[in-house]
Amino acid sequence: MRNLYISKLWIWERRIIMDLIGIELEHAIEIIKDNVPKKSKAYELSLWDANKRILAEDIYSPIDNPPFDKSPLDGFALRSQDLKGASKANPIRISVVDVIYAGHYSLKELKAGQAARIMTGAPIPSGADCVIRLEDVEEEDGFIIVSKELKHHDNYCFKGEDVIKGTHILSKGEKITYIEQGILASLGIDRVKVYDKPRLALLVTGDELVAPGKELALGKIYDSNLTLLYSRLSELGFEPVIADYLPDNPSLAADKLKEVCKKADIIVTTGGVSVGDKDILHEVLPLMGAKRLFWRVNLKPGTPAMFATYEDRVMFHLSGNPFAAVTTFELLVRPYLAKVSKDKDLDLNRKKAILDNDFTKESKGRRFIRARETDGTVTIPQVSKHASGILSSMIGCNCLIDIPAGSPKLAKGTEVEIIYL
Repeated sequence: MRNLYISKLWIWERRIIMDLIGIELEHAIEIIKDNVPKKSKAYELSLWDANKRILAEDIYSPIDNPPFDKSPLDGFALRSQDLKGASKANPIRISVVDVIYAGHYSLKELKAGQAARIMTGAPIPSGADCVIRLEDVEEEDGFIIVSKELKHHDNYCFKGEDVIKGTHILSKGEKITYIEQGILASLGIDRVKVYDKPRLALLVTGDELVAPGKELALGKIYDSNLTLLYSRLSELGFEPVIADYLPDNPSLAADKLKEVCKKADIIVTTGGVSVGDKDILHEVLPLMGAKRLFWRVNLKPGTPAMFATYEDRVMFHLSGNPFAAVTTFELLVRPYLAKVSKDKDLDLNRKKAILDNDFTKESKGRRFIRARETDGTVTIPQVSKHASGILSSMIGCNCLIDIPAGSPKLAKGTEVEIIYL
């Protein structure tokens, strides 16, 4: 019994130590990605609504596009052999026997010395093998006067010139943009199979917070996190199904989180994860029966980030300081969103860049700082305004600089690693 007690005590003490030390970012991301559901749901969606969605099927063209030989311009369809020897000195007179508009077709077969007036996109009639531009001819009493030769298939668009029937067009896993939507529409496809998007909930803790637009009482501050992260999720293609505030009472917060989990697959909260009296998430998770997978990550800002699961839901609990919330959202939540939605564009995008100004602080621990990258050069704005509660110096920033633990002050010209936002 004594040995069992000592063993349990050792495990308990080790967990406390690990909590205080934290885990490395890469390990945290591994844990997060390991909790992405193994099977992805997919369903059919109208092409109109499929923008920025990820294809869950390979697509092959059901038709030739264009589905017939057509004219690329307004002019006259005719036979190139009828124009041999045509020049200004030797104009050739051709009879116009038909007019073909786009969306219509001709049943006539052109014979020697005959032409058909044709509009852009209209089917080229039988017997014709080229099209002459309208401005290159003179019209005269049902005839055209041509003063130049044309070659076989001049100004001629072939059936299947864009896409041949049966061609593999798009692959499973590709993102649908307006270009892909246009291509699919041109092939007559109006519905596509796409991967389902997870439902997200965004909750902010802190009795000191007041929603924008309301009167600011003494001791209160305006909340920016709800707007900040809601807008960021929208930019990334996710519309939260819930965006609300979480009470600072552990029991009430636990009840609310359980209700939220019925409506969302991913829950993101800010605040309540440090070690203060009002950092309630440490009590909330056990009350609701959630499983905490890690707390504290070796980085600044946002060290006390926490990740948990509840039934088949995942919960990201981020620091309440605005810049810390932004940083840990980008570093922890985005990799999960990338994997669960199968959208590679959402994953962390790292690159080397050259520092354009000095960073005068030493970095005992791993640090992420806001910056702007332009053409391989990265500039740190307002070096004095880099506290985790400051947002104003984020204006114009498009990346984070990843500064390794134990780094000295960084001088202008130093090569650094950045992560694009």
